Amino acid sequence: MDEINLITLFLGAIFVNNFVLSKFLGICPFLGVSKKVETAVGMGVAVTFVMTIASAATCLVYNYVLIRLKLQYLYNIAFILIIASLVQFIEMFIKKSSPTLYQALGVYLPLITTNCAVLGVTVSSMQDLDAMGKVAIGMKFAYSLVYGVGAALGFTLAIVLFAGIRERLERNNILPAVKGFPIALITAGLMSISFLGFSGLL
Repeated sequence: MDEINLITLFLGAIFVNNFVLSKFLGICPFLGVSKKVETAVGMGVAVTFVMTIASAATCLVYNYVLIRLKLQYLYNIAFILIIASLVQFIEMFIKKSSPTLYQALGVYLPLITTNCAVLGVTVSSMQDLDAMGKVAIGMKFAYSLVYGVGAALGFTLAIVLFAGIRERLERNNILPAVKGFPIALITAGLMSISFLGFSGLL
């Protein structure tokens, strides 16, 4: 695994294998916190922080604790505990630093704990590394970190673009039958199709 592969991994996680639009993980906050760009950016930053740190932390815990104690089968519980701790930390930070953003995110902020995109990144990274066989711990850590950052930025890109489209749709005349959530689902589907255009590039 060299530098070029890490760049390919990073770009692939953002565009080709976007967790929201290609793998359909993290749909709950994607649909729930995308009515305004400002709120979407806040959610994107929060998810980026959690996903990046969780990817690095779970890699270390899995390789240095679970494998050495032969407790690999407990990886799901361990990963969820790490993610929950990170979400609790960021929730307290946002509550103190930006009460307006905290209120805007509402119930979706603690729901990052159960956001399947965050857990999906950590599990997917672990499975990829296990499939590679013997890889140096430094490269495993680099792989997990780059994959986590790429997936997080892909999530942020998707939710911010979606919020921008939804804001514009609110100012346009739309048929009453599809106004609101139906047009949002149609838009999400069209975005997903557009991101499929990146497949095969990397």
